[in-house]
Amino acid sequence: MQKTITLAMGNGGTESSELIQKVIYRHLGNDILAKAEDATPLPTLTNPCFTTDSFTITPFFFNGGDIGKLSVAGVCNDLAMMGAKPKFLSLSFIIEEGFGLREFEKILRSIKKELAINGAKVVTGDTKVVPRGSCDGIYINMSGIGKRVANVTQSNIEEGDVVLLSGDMARHGASVFAAREGIELANEIESDCKSLWPVVDGLLQELTPKAMRDATRGGVAAVLNEWAAATGLCMEIEEEACAVDESVQGICEILGFEPFALANEGTFVLAVRSEEAKRALEILQRHNPKAAIIGRVSRSYPGRVVLKSPWGTKRFLDMPSGEILPRIC
Repeated sequence: MQKTITLAMGNGGTESSELIQKVIYRHLGNDILAKAEDATPLPTLTNPCFTTDSFTITPFFFNGGDIGKLSVAGVCNDLAMMGAKPKFLSLSFIIEEGFGLREFEKILRSIKKELAINGAKVVTGDTKVVPRGSCDGIYINMSGIGKRVANVTQSNIEEGDVVLLSGDMARHGASVFAAREGIELANEIESDCKSLWPVVDGLLQELTPKAMRDATRGGVAAVLNEWAAATGLCMEIEEEACAVDESVQGICEILGFEPFALANEGTFVLAVRSEEAKRALEILQRHNPKAAIIGRVSRSYPGRVVLKSPWGTKRFLDMPSGEILPRIC
């Protein structure tokens, strides 16, 4: 085969068939995908959950992952946050003519590895090749269907609930920005990009979480503000409890970023009943020792997020606005 993706590989003929059969199926093939029909009949799922997302990140490869790992983790994490076990995924590529076949296979290997972590399968898909300059290398669209095993939703949140964070903040946004801008640091920042179903499954085995949300675009600030707005309650957060890596903090201070507003791809916010908070923290810390209890839900400032400093002062944490970091996912 060619060493790069050609327009002929998207024409539905021999070259397309070779790309699909000899490259894509070699990495991602399974009993359902092998039927290769226009649509895929699926087994009946009780209480299914459905989501979709598109991925246009630049650079395609970053410290801690690539666009392939990110696409599977991103979609499966959205399902996991609703208490749904990822099951079936669709996978569509839009590839620019001239994209390296070696790089494409590296992306496919990442997809395969992340699928295994979630116990999910790609069951349908599509590949389009567009002329040079029509897109930036490669875009991925993925949809996912999961089996919901717990009623996890922001509407469950009540006064007195405890808020936890599963790890440190802002590493994905800072890592991608550093790679994009060629910033050299003494300690290279690794993205937190990862699939969250393993830790969520652990939580669901022992607890009844009220709500979960992965803190992607808009970061932890967006999640907390969305919860406050949806419930009419106040999220009172201990600023010092929210961990930030030293190198991430350095980038934020130099460039004026708010760590609470930068994207994460493997960190989530969790709300639980107060009596389950200690056990939830123990489970989270099995996967990430930086997990922490960061606050409580109250009625002190309805619909707002309040950050409490170690010195006893308070400030509102608003919903992020403006262009923070484009194309981080």
